[in-house]
Amino acid sequence: MICPRNVELMWLLGRLVPDHKTVADFRKDNGPAIRQVCVRFVELCRQMGLLTTTNVAIDGSKFKAVNNRDKNFTRAKVVRRRAQLDQSVARYLSQLDTADRQEPTEALAVKTERLQEKLGKLKEQIAKLDVYEKQMLASPDQQLSLTDPDSRSMATSGRGSGVVGYNVQVAVDTEHHLIVTHEVTNSGSDRAQLANMAKQAKTVLNSETLEAVADRGYFNSPEILECHEAGITVTLPKPLTSGAKSEGRFGKQDFTYLPDKDEYRCPAGEQLPYRYTNEEDGKVLRRYWTTACSNCSLKSQCTTGPERRITRWEHEHLLEAVQERLDANPQAMRQRRETVEHPFGTMKARMGATHFLTKTLPKVAAEMALSVLAYNLTRVMNIVGIKPLIAAIEA
Repeated sequence: MICPRNVELMWLLGRLVPDHKTVADFRKDNGPAIRQVCVRFVELCRQMGLLTTTNVAIDGSKFKAVNNRDKNFTRAKVVRRRAQLDQSVARYLSQLDTADRQEPTEALAVKTERLQEKLGKLKEQIAKLDVYEKQMLASPDQQLSLTDPDSRSMATSGRGSGVVGYNVQVAVDTEHHLIVTHEVTNSGSDRAQLANMAKQAKTVLNSETLEAVADRGYFNSPEILECHEAGITVTLPKPLTSGAKSEGRFGKQDFTYLPDKDEYRCPAGEQLPYRYTNEEDGKVLRRYWTTACSNCSLKSQCTTGPERRITRWEHEHLLEAVQERLDANPQAMRQRRETVEHPFGTMKARMGATHFLTKTLPKVAAEMALSVLAYNLTRVMNIVGIKPLIAAIEA
């Protein structure tokens, strides 16, 4: 949309315009109010009847922080950087040894002095690295960012790539593609975000139930249980993490659970009865196996041990229901992608290559709220028009 110039207004104001610092200070000093305006606008959208469905798509995306990769330290990065510095020191020392064996000349003296200066700078870098390593090891997640202390190194979808930044979570309405709720986190993983975002969306939509779709990065058994207890129906694929399946053997999905008998049936037709229950990582797990494996013709395709054991979580039926919903609606993942990835692409294009301009989590959250507000504003203007929107705001 083109913003026309009002020459008369420019003349009346004497070309008075706020400079960049005025705008930046306003954003910095009014973070909580900006976030509240974003929340209120979503509420206005609901009152206008634009958020009548109770279906959302949830996703996260990494946004760059004001922090260069070289200014971020993790345990692995410190090890690599120390090895590079040690190699450089060894190379310069070798060059000094070579110079000592040569006839002294003026050019050689200059070269030796230059090498000594480089060694001195390397020793300073090693000393700084020692200090950074201590600070990094003392932090809870063993990461240290020098420019923006709240930013974190995160892996991205590209192989071997990553970014120092923030993980922005959104829940997007599947009908009009409005961002219902969002949150800025510095956790690089999505596995602990599903229930939080889904419950926030349910509260904003003021509904008793909610249907949420997400990608496999959100699959987490306790999170799915928490959603179920909150009246939220989730649909998402399960990650293929079976070691047996990757090695060409039968996976757990090849075993059929028989609820009436509380047993599993293996691909060879044998029954795996329940044996005992134990607890691991806060989960109550039931164990199943049979003693017929040793004489089975399919044993080599099933297990390398004496028998194949199957583990079942006490709430496994919830995970099975998630898979059944996905099987019944194979277009769910396509709908998720078409719904939630467009807002991220639009906001990143508007932000430019640098993404965030502010530092520390509270200020970044305010900046993100501005971007979400701008996105939702343009979406509503495209849906209902500018005049109806202004009328709704004034009402």
